[in-house]
Amino acid sequence: MALAPYACNPAATRGRRHPEPAPAERSEFQRDRDRIIHSVAFRRLKHKTQVFIEHEGDHFRTRLTHSLEVAQIARSIARSLGLDEDLAEALALAHDLGHTCFGHAGEDVLHEEMLPYGGFDHNDQTFRILTRLERRYAEFDGLNLTWETLEGTVKHNGPLSGPLKVKQKPVPPTIAAYDADLWLDSFASAEAQVAALSDDIAYNNHDIDDGLRAGLFRLDEIEHLDLIRDVLSDIRPRYPALEPVRLHGELVRQMIGRMVNDVLAETRKALRETQPQSADELRRLGRPVVAFSPALLAYDRELKGFLHQRMYRHDRVRLAREEAHAVVRDLFRLFLAEPDRLPAEWAEATRGLDETGRARVVADYIAGMTDRYAFSEHARLVKNRSIENESLQLFL
Repeated sequence: MALAPYACNPAATRGRRHPEPAPAERSEFQRDRDRIIHSVAFRRLKHKTQVFIEHEGDHFRTRLTHSLEVAQIARSIARSLGLDEDLAEALALAHDLGHTCFGHAGEDVLHEEMLPYGGFDHNDQTFRILTRLERRYAEFDGLNLTWETLEGTVKHNGPLSGPLKVKQKPVPPTIAAYDADLWLDSFASAEAQVAALSDDIAYNNHDIDDGLRAGLFRLDEIEHLDLIRDVLSDIRPRYPALEPVRLHGELVRQMIGRMVNDVLAETRKALRETQPQSADELRRLGRPVVAFSPALLAYDRELKGFLHQRMYRHDRVRLAREEAHAVVRDLFRLFLAEPDRLPAEWAEATRGLDETGRARVVADYIAGMTDRYAFSEHARLVKNRSIENESLQLFL
């Protein structure tokens, strides 16, 4: 299938920081996707929290399954719009690499602990992984991805600088220090915009699926939400005796389909209005072209509001979050005070650094932890130590 004029063309990439021979049997963006899939950080996503900590059940989403679902949606949308599917897929697969153990709960505490040292941002951490922390190649640190993949990764939610930037905060430090112009004041490529919307579609609908499965709310408690009500009004007359598991599955399937179709219709409308003739022209439009319609955007906000109240603040999720906070906080403070407690190669990386430098090494190490490893290390280094100290006090 021929690419649209506004698509990113792998044959015309701006290249890689470290020049490499062109791949013989795949495109440059396919190579990027493959490097992401084979990275250590990507494998770790299978044991990192989406909403439920991994030991709570085998059928709930993890960061890995979520990323795969986002990639499937992104490929479908990109194909329909004449975009480069491989770039959209690579961006979807990479978008959560920088998340810590325990999801947003872990990130919140790590940011809190890192505030005196420049803070912690999962998007910046993703960039650190892609450009520094992965160390599998003989000639460079990171994955040496193309400019287009790095640009789409840092700007998938919009510009990071200039009058159009989405969040009024400084450019994260690793991104700011990168010595290549990633056009931080513009919107990202259409492929990156597709990956960002696909993330919204996936996690909204799959959180509904996981929330119903976990019993955090019942179907009759979400039927008032506009899109859910409309979809159920189509399903029930056709399948009046459908058992709950199939009904939930059909609901989620049809909601994803409607949201995808809405994005396609709204994006085609925006493309007709703006008529960009190149990927760079699309970046400089001053507005995103891949978007929900106003009606669907209102539903998206309604659904997010419901999930925030009934799922993310549920006592079961809150208690798990509090446990995660304690684990990450204890580990960070221990490693910062006693860097020799880190594994040998990480302890060596702190040698000769000031406190800010040591804190960043500790944050890199903890951010890479899976849920199970964080629990294990906390039990070994913190809980057991507390028990030993208590026993010593009793003996004395």
